[in-house]
Order: sequence, then structure tokens, then C-alpha cells
Amino acid sequence: MKVIAAGFSKTGTKSMFLALSELGYNVYDFHDHFWHHCDQWSKIYSSSTGGTIEDFKEMYESVDAVTDAPPYLFWEEILQAFPDAKKTGDRMVSLEPDPKNQCSDHLGHRWLTCLTYKVILTTRDEEEWYQSVLGQNKVMKRNYIYQVMQILSPTGWKYYKFFRDTMTCLSGLRMRHPFDLMFVKNEMQVRKCFRQHQEYCKQNCPPEKLFAYDVRQGWAPLCKFLGKEIPDKPFPHENVAGNIVDNLMAKHPALIRIQREMKVTVALISFALIFGSYKIYKNGFVELLTNFWSSVQLK
Repeated sequence: MKVIAAGFSKTGTKSMFLALSELGYNVYDFHDHFWHHCDQWSKIYSSSTGGTIEDFKEMYESVDAVTDAPPYLFWEEILQAFPDAKKTGDRMVSLEPDPKNQCSDHLGHRWLTCLTYKVILTTRDEEEWYQSVLGQNKVMKRNYIYQVMQILSPTGWKYYKFFRDTMTCLSGLRMRHPFDLMFVKNEMQVRKCFRQHQEYCKQNCPPEKLFAYDVRQGWAPLCKFLGKEIPDKPFPHENVAGNIVDNLMAKHPALIRIQREMKVTVALISFALIFGSYKIYKNGFVELLTNFWSSVQLK
């Protein structure tokens, strides 16, 4: 684990995911956390003891970076699980020159013995953030397939519970069903959650490990911080106007599997309805009711 993106959802987390991936990191985002670690997160959410540092070590030992929920809610525990980044072969350009942080090899190159900063706090104006949350939820509510597939698929139902429990952990509000986007029903509480999280990170993350960053700043400060060359392409801006749902449904293996299971369920329900209608038509509705009533009386 080299980078923990601790910024709240809708502060540019999807852009951070793409940017870190472009820079060569193996990154897990929200749907990857579900796809690879749903059972572990369910344990963390539901058991009386929650998770342990060893759980986080096991989950993210082979992962370079994490973005979005649930990890940003547990950035402290993940930081405890991976307190020191291993020395890498990446050239490091310090944000501020500090000879105490650097050493030289036999070629005279300067390297950091470890990554001083590990937590990236993506930031955003609160009003912009809230309006973006509202826009995202409008898109989700309009996508009926996205909501229905969570009911008609076993994996989809697990996905709904994962999303529900994450929102409960985040805000204290509990979704009652996949159509119930309670997270935006209490503006005051939602805004308070955002402010508390951002300020908590600033106040409690070790200053030498924290880097506050606005994705609108682009490649330069991020690459300087991480010691990476600036890619020869524009900085990614993903999930503009909340369009990420359609993209993920087309590309992410978790949502593709859910859609396939939904199609099987719909096919089985359709077959049952057609077969039942055929039996009623063949035997006659009155005769069918008479036979049914007779069998009930015999019992």
C-alpha cells in the first residue's frame, strides 16, 4: 500500500482512480472493493468487534492505492496496517527540499527512503460537492435497470447491502431498499458528514503523511508529490454529471455479472408466467379453482 485517497466521494475520487492507474499504481475503487472484498467488508460492518488491522493487511497487501468508500472511512486503520511504504525505484522530487529526507546512491541520484506522504485528501468546495451529490443521485434514480438489477440478482442483492451498509457507516442513515436514496434526504446531516470527515483527516492524519489536493490542479502537483513523470495526456476527469453508472454497467465485471444474473431471473419469471397462463387456458380457470378448492378441503 502506497497511497490512501481519503477524500469524500464526489471530490474527484473517480478522477483520482484513473490518474493513479495511469501513473502505474494498482488501484481499487468502490466497485473493486465490493468485487474483491465484499465478505470482509460485511464482517467489518456487521460483527460486534468490527475489523482488525490484520484484516486490512490481508485485503490490501497486493494493492498499491485505494480510492472512494469504504477505505476513506477507515483510512486510519489502513494507515496502521501499512505504516511505512517500502522504498521504491521511483525518482522523488520533494515538494520542499529537505536533505534529511533524502539519501544518494553511487550514481548520485537522490531517493526518498520511504514515501513521506501516504494520504491524499481530495478537496472540493462544499456547495459544489453537495450539488454534485444531488446530480449523481438523480442519475441513479433515473436508471431503473441499475436499481431493479439489485433486486433480481443474488450478486445484486449483495451489492445493495454493501452500498447500504457503507452509507449507514458514513451518515447514520439506513436505506430501506435499492430505490431509497436516503443519503440525500437530510441536507444538514449530509453536509455535516462532509465537513466532519474533511476536518477530521486534516486534524488527525500525521502532517508528514497528508497531502491535500484538488483534482482541478491537474498532473503537476500530484506527480511532483508522487515522484512521477507527468503523462503526455490530459488529466482524467471522470464521472462528469454523474455519468459513471452507465460506464461501469458496461465495463465493470461486478455489474456485468449482476446484469447477467438479472437476465436469468427475468427469463425464469417469464417462463413461469407463460407456463402458468398456458395451464390456466388449457384447463379452464373455473375448473382449476374447483380442483384447488377441493384439494384444500381434503386437507
